[in-house]
Amino acid sequence: MAIKHKIAAIAASLAAFLLIYSCSVNYSFTGANISPAIKTIQIDYFQNNAALVNPTLSQQFTDALRDKFQSQTNLIIVNQGGDLVIEGQITDYNTRPTAIQSGDVAALNRLTISVKVTFINKVDETQSFIDQTFTRYEDYPSSQDLNSVQETLVKTINEYLIEDIFNKAVVNW
Repeated sequence: MAIKHKIAAIAASLAAFLLIYSCSVNYSFTGANISPAIKTIQIDYFQNNAALVNPTLSQQFTDALRDKFQSQTNLIIVNQGGDLVIEGQITDYNTRPTAIQSGDVAALNRLTISVKVTFINKVDETQSFIDQTFTRYEDYPSSQDLNSVQETLVKTINEYLIEDIFNKAVVNW
């Protein structure tokens, strides 16, 4: 009788093992929904055409956007002829007072960055978008000089902008 129970237990374990490993489910923690036919992405350099120019912003933004797609997808980044193409420009980079207090003094200043993006999906043109503007901002105390907080603010704003672009291009919620 004990042998029958051992054989039944082994058979049940084997069946469970086979069931678990024969089922394949693709999970994406990023939420990206990219057709298997799409293998490459081309991300062009984002020129800074804002009236106020941060000299390192173009390179930082372009590199961070490429890093996002490289780390969150299986796409290969190419210089030309990608199945997906992202191109654009930085259109606004400004700081303005906000949260005005008594005596017309600003409690906070706001750094705003806007980018205009064109996304082309050569496999499914219905997923493409042209000249979509993405804007994000971060506030900082008016007692601080922009130069002292600029690096941190730009990094944070870039992360938000890149997440917005990534979601619009490949998450398809």
